[in-house]
Amino acid sequence: MRVYYGYIGALAELLASRGLKPGDRISILLRDNTTLRGILMPRPGLFSEQQVLVVKLENGYNTGIRIDEILEVSLLEQHPPRREPTTSRPMHGEGMLPSVAIISTGGTIASKVDYETGAVTPALTAEEIIEWIPELSEIASISVEELMSIFSEDMEPKYWEKIADSVYRHINSGVSGVVVAHGTDTMTYTASALAFAIQEKPVPIVLVGSQRSSDRPSTDAVFNLLSAVLVAAKAPFAESVITMHASSSDPHALVLRGVKARKMHTSRRDAFKPINDTPIAYVDPVKREIKIIGEIVEHRNPGKTPVLKNKFDDRVALVKAYPGIQSEIIDFLVDKGFHGIVIEGTGLGHIANKVIDSIKRAVDSGIPVVMTSQCLFGRVNLNVYSTGRRLLEAGVIPGGDMLPETSYVKLSWILGSLTRDPVEVRSWITRNIAGELNERHTLELYPRWTHE
Repeated sequence: MRVYYGYIGALAELLASRGLKPGDRISILLRDNTTLRGILMPRPGLFSEQQVLVVKLENGYNTGIRIDEILEVSLLEQHPPRREPTTSRPMHGEGMLPSVAIISTGGTIASKVDYETGAVTPALTAEEIIEWIPELSEIASISVEELMSIFSEDMEPKYWEKIADSVYRHINSGVSGVVVAHGTDTMTYTASALAFAIQEKPVPIVLVGSQRSSDRPSTDAVFNLLSAVLVAAKAPFAESVITMHASSSDPHALVLRGVKARKMHTSRRDAFKPINDTPIAYVDPVKREIKIIGEIVEHRNPGKTPVLKNKFDDRVALVKAYPGIQSEIIDFLVDKGFHGIVIEGTGLGHIANKVIDSIKRAVDSGIPVVMTSQCLFGRVNLNVYSTGRRLLEAGVIPGGDMLPETSYVKLSWILGSLTRDPVEVRSWITRNIAGELNERHTLELYPRWTHE
């Protein structure tokens, strides 16, 4: 029985007789006179019982069509043959353009569709990425490192250390900027980790992800990666930032300070928003423009020498306050030898009064406890209500207007890289290091977001 790109039997013969291959754009006339158009996909496996043609429709979704429903299949547009990459293509602009290192950690941002297998596969070399997005060669000379390939939800402090070490090495090699391709779910944690782990940054560190897979027509992968490379190559700041879509359409991207950003939507392309901050810049990758609209905390300065402090303590917990929370949660963390606790409190930074004795026990045991707010906007103030004053008396450290996840990363970094002395930990937590703390709040820090 004939096998043709995963298809077998009569369907294999039909496709082969017309010279149709995965990646070709085809038209299928059905017996009910319906016409479907889309991209021919290979069969994901050999199924002798199922004579089903797999097509990626123009709306981006795959469908299966039984052979007995098909009257005719015809070619609309042939998929171009794969080009063999070369390292000597002048498009790279070696020695003429800024150099940007892309570090891949996982996710779909640096992946492309392989129509020979139907899979979304990583683009792991500079040549593959240039072939996928040739416009990049007009912006920078690209180098690529596949550091790891993990799901964003599997990120851990030990991986932050590895990413920071890689970023540091690339910066010391003389690149104009570094792009870290990362899954979106925990991107803000890693952006915060890099903000703290690499001090005296001379060039930008740009985290970028994709909300839509690169095999979908609505993918944001190309737009986001173009924007991120442009920022890494030419932006006047040297901070750890996130660059993603500014809206659901494609006019521009936003550059957000990593320690002041949060993923606010599960699926929209403009999922990331600034919290207690304004965007640093707008980016138009088509016009190659970067427009600064916010405050720059660290300016680009190639003369600076970066300092690596990339140790993170993985014995830090982030606890959310909720109605009915039990003090045993805090006691458990103390008994299990955790080194730090961040509480995502209610309102101005509160937690149930019945838990405060356990918090005091933690502090008395030498475990720093930092209070943040699950409100996100605004700042913690433990002086207003009696509960807050009791928390202060128990030794809780106010987290100001830091995001809970930023506080978690910062405490992990302080305990791992700097000190475990409670007095010094308090001093470092309340010190602004990378723009994570605001001394004062103005009206524009609480935006009225609009949706299309």
